[in-house]
Amino acid sequence: MAEVGTAAGSPGQGGGTAGAPTRQKKKVYTQLWFWVIIGIVGGALLGWLFPEIGLQVKWLADAFIQMIKVIVGPVIFCTVVVGIASIGNLARAGGLAARALIYFMIATAVALTIGLLAANIFAPGTGFTGSPSAADLAKATGQIESGSESGQGGLVGFLLDDVLPTSFLAPFVDNEVLRVLVLAILTACAVSALAPAMRERVVGSIDAIAKVIFGIIKLIMWAAPVAAFGGMAYTVAAFGAGSLGNLLQLMAVFWGTCLFFVVVILGAVSAVAGFNIFKVIRLIKDELLIIVGTSSSESVLPRLLTKLQAAGASKQTVGMVIPTGYSFNLDGTCIYLTLGALFIAQAGGVTLPVGLQIGLALLMVLTSKGAAGVTGAGLITLSASLQAFGGDFFTPEAIAIGIAVIIGIDRVMSEGRALTNCIGNVVATLVIARWNGELDRERLAAVLDDPSLVEEAMAAEHGGRADAELAEKAEEAGDDPARKANVGAPA
Repeated sequence: MAEVGTAAGSPGQGGGTAGAPTRQKKKVYTQLWFWVIIGIVGGALLGWLFPEIGLQVKWLADAFIQMIKVIVGPVIFCTVVVGIASIGNLARAGGLAARALIYFMIATAVALTIGLLAANIFAPGTGFTGSPSAADLAKATGQIESGSESGQGGLVGFLLDDVLPTSFLAPFVDNEVLRVLVLAILTACAVSALAPAMRERVVGSIDAIAKVIFGIIKLIMWAAPVAAFGGMAYTVAAFGAGSLGNLLQLMAVFWGTCLFFVVVILGAVSAVAGFNIFKVIRLIKDELLIIVGTSSSESVLPRLLTKLQAAGASKQTVGMVIPTGYSFNLDGTCIYLTLGALFIAQAGGVTLPVGLQIGLALLMVLTSKGAAGVTGAGLITLSASLQAFGGDFFTPEAIAIGIAVIIGIDRVMSEGRALTNCIGNVVATLVIARWNGELDRERLAAVLDDPSLVEEAMAAEHGGRADAELAEKAEEAGDDPARKANVGAPA
């Protein structure tokens, strides 16, 4: 466990005893989460008081997500290659991947089942009398066409259209997470087969490129509060409570189901693994607030890679599980898929037999792997799943009307999907790291009790309050600020 302790422990060890008083004196206005909250509150007020302006500032959130998407592919590629190739043992890497996939499949089945149960117990679509607007119907047609673009469908269609790359560069250009992951795994296997000296040089070079990419992320993250401002202003302006009408029940059931899944299911998994789910949520509060503002879990993927490694999970486990989980472990999306499907059936006055519900859930085990956590992906996946299921219950007309009904509140539900997906992947990483014997449990316990222990690592990779604070600490000590603030470690 020396490797894990070294990588994860460095942030907390850098300043020794001298660092403790500084953490106690940290100023709230120097932390990212504070400014994200300011952005969210400011955006909500703007959208409420001046909805016309609120509708026009959505581009701030869109621009932030667009910039994040630019570096998600390279981050995943570099992280997976370094994580697998640095192991130097493909059998060990394969064992880690197998454990991760087993966990993902179980979590997917549980989330889909809970979505079905919630839909049957609360029946949010029963008695629905609303009708979609012409604009929503037109937008729904576009979503259905997007869901129909995947050619063959089924397992073969999933492999050809979503998994296997068409070229080496295209997945990076189109930001296709699954295909980037496939390329990264192939590259990592090839690098692992090199002679040890050559493998170390290649891994070192890719790791250096990753550091440059994280430097870019560090610059982009300064815009997170502005993005949260724009995203929240648009959400409140476009989907105020008065416009939600009868769909409030669906929203309440969905958010309640996600809360149940996180607190009860993930809470139980966390307890068995030896940590507390509420402390985990506190650890990643910055990332969750960014998701609330942007409705995209992809926007925090690079930050999670750094934070979980600093919290005690090995670099190899984090590098494998987090990127893979973004395509294979989407708990919130799975809840949304089964709940949304039954809501559409109920809204149309149709009762779906239990056998067909189980068949639909089994189909969605596969189709849910095509959604990568970006705003709108869940709606497209729902449409594609219903089309693939077909039958008398989900005719093209019924799907078009159902999607048009949901589309007005999809962004509000998208936040619930993204938050649940994020928490689920964090828990999965910590559980699999322990399962694989690559979790520094003492370090994790210390970080969960005092999340500030990871702040220096986060500041070094992504920017934040520790940059200025380290310089201030060095200046007080009479040292050279530039030397002290270099990477958050002692000179």
